[in-house]
Amino acid sequence: MSESNPQDIVLQFYRYFDEGEIEQAIALLAPHCQAYLAGMPNTLTKDEFATFGQSFFSAFAQGQHQFDQVIVAGDKVITCGKFSGCHCGNFQGLPPTHTQISLEVMHIDRVENGQIVEHWGQGDALGMMQQLGIVFFPGPKLLGAVIKGFWSRKDRP
Repeated sequence: MSESNPQDIVLQFYRYFDEGEIEQAIALLAPHCQAYLAGMPNTLTKDEFATFGQSFFSAFAQGQHQFDQVIVAGDKVITCGKFSGCHCGNFQGLPPTHTQISLEVMHIDRVENGQIVEHWGQGDALGMMQQLGIVFFPGPKLLGAVIKGFWSRKDRP
């Protein structure tokens, strides 16, 4: 791995993660690393990001990233593809379902001095929840609009 090649550093980070070498993955994060994850209200520090990563790894056995695209733009590396694994551990209060999941992911990682200093992560959380059997129930406002839309359709039974 080249210390100066952002692509090598980022791809090694995901390899370590997938191989369960979490400490080595965390070592590639700069002490002042900031992580911005879709759906999370606050930026995560390195320690918070590491804790989230460890809980995700523990929840999804045999987790693997498969990137269809890797784009390098200066000190940023964009990875697009899929994450797959088996939900065999607790995940954010959800007990194991032993369901195989696959979700689309996109990350942007910025590298500085051989370490990741910023991470932006987006995963298809709704698709993952649907695969895990969690059903979406619309709130009162949305439910009213759904019912109104149904009754106003001309092609309804």
